[in-house]
Amino acid sequence: MTVVVERKADGGGGGGLKREMGLMSAINVIISVMIGSGIFVSPTAALKYSGSVGFCLVVWTICGGISLLGALCFAELGTVVPRSGAEYAYLIEAFKKSHSFWGPLPSFICAWVYVMILRPAEIAVIILTFAEYSILPMRQLLGIENLPAEDLHLLVKLIGILGLGIITYINLSSVKLYVTINNVFGFCKVFACLVVIFGGIYQLAIGNTENLAGGFEGTHTSPGYIALAFYNGLWAYDGWSSVTTITEEIKKPEVNIPRSIIIAVPVITGLYVFMNLAYMTVLPIDDMINSEAVGIDFGERALGWFSFIIPVGVALATFGCALSIQFGVTRLCYVASQEGQMLEPLSYIHVRRSTPAPAVAMQGVLALAFILVGNIETLIEFASFLIWFFYGSAVVALLALRRTQPTVHRPYKVPLIVPFITLAVSVFLSVVPVVTDPSPKYLFALGFILSGVLVYTPFVYYKIRPKWINKLTYVIQVLFEVAPASSKLD
Repeated sequence: MTVVVERKADGGGGGGLKREMGLMSAINVIISVMIGSGIFVSPTAALKYSGSVGFCLVVWTICGGISLLGALCFAELGTVVPRSGAEYAYLIEAFKKSHSFWGPLPSFICAWVYVMILRPAEIAVIILTFAEYSILPMRQLLGIENLPAEDLHLLVKLIGILGLGIITYINLSSVKLYVTINNVFGFCKVFACLVVIFGGIYQLAIGNTENLAGGFEGTHTSPGYIALAFYNGLWAYDGWSSVTTITEEIKKPEVNIPRSIIIAVPVITGLYVFMNLAYMTVLPIDDMINSEAVGIDFGERALGWFSFIIPVGVALATFGCALSIQFGVTRLCYVASQEGQMLEPLSYIHVRRSTPAPAVAMQGVLALAFILVGNIETLIEFASFLIWFFYGSAVVALLALRRTQPTVHRPYKVPLIVPFITLAVSVFLSVVPVVTDPSPKYLFALGFILSGVLVYTPFVYYKIRPKWINKLTYVIQVLFEVAPASSKLD
């Protein structure tokens, strides 16, 4: 037997999610997810395919603008569908009534890919990067600089598991704790970015402009290379939709979601462009392209004794990124469960802490499994090209909702040209990796989607409910002190 805890319309009270995140917290969520290790470790592919420092900076700037356009589409969707879950929520709202079988299927596949593979695998990779860079400045201090590779790998994995345990505990404990820690980490990672930028400004001030003198010389004019330059640049900006994953916990979402996007994405664009410019002041093109960790190489050449800030910055960026990705995907679990597309207990809320504890715990266990199994990068590669496919699907949902719900109040309405540009970009990013690198991994992605259909048909469409589900539900309620929260929208 379960007890339903009613939830107030404003998101507070009872056992539901509460609106505890203001504008600054929403901005920091976007910053936390968008700024991971990539800008410190390997911003090289865009340079490789652009061919020149000038065109590379243009690519980074345009990619930031395109990302802003996509984020503005999600800003409108977040005001029309005021639910957590981002793409999932928009797909279920736009299409679930169109056909009894096919209508809810796209949203289920979205949840299936994100919840079961993509997000926990990403968290595993990111937290292992955190572990690697967190010990980098202390190897000599700890006397492990000559540690055998196998032992070092084991140490990194153990620290990664510890880090995963910490972020899972934070997200289990309270939203306020998450907000506080995420705000601190957001400030610290922006500070680390500014250290790189001011290091570059100093290099320019002392006349270190040789690497920039070439300008647009050597620019690749091949359409294929240009496409790959933009492809890699746009992947670096991924994460702009993160604030719409947690809509139900944002105060005044109709105001703060658009504002957070309009502030955060241009700020990150500026950081990315000027960090690349800073790297180029001391690193020739060939050195940047061949570098395994651009930020580390830059720090050694430009920051002197202050170079330790780069691995510390990577550790902070990756920890905060993993923390926010887990926070967001648990809200997707929460909404999908409310819709009957995942196990019911995943929508249960802790009776005192107002966190979706079972969903958080499940994501912690899945990420732990990926850490223990290893070889996660290939797994992410075969599934990650679907991210922009789901972005494009969400834009189609936006256009569908404008047609089917034209009278719904839209506090923010994006110009019509913007969804079409975003849709074109999403098609481009979904097709480019398949065309440029045909690989069996995309067949595996298709196979995983088909496995989702095999799960969807009996358990979601026909609503087959095994008898052991009731016992599992009872155990979860007792173990996690959770109860249902009636927040499903009609």
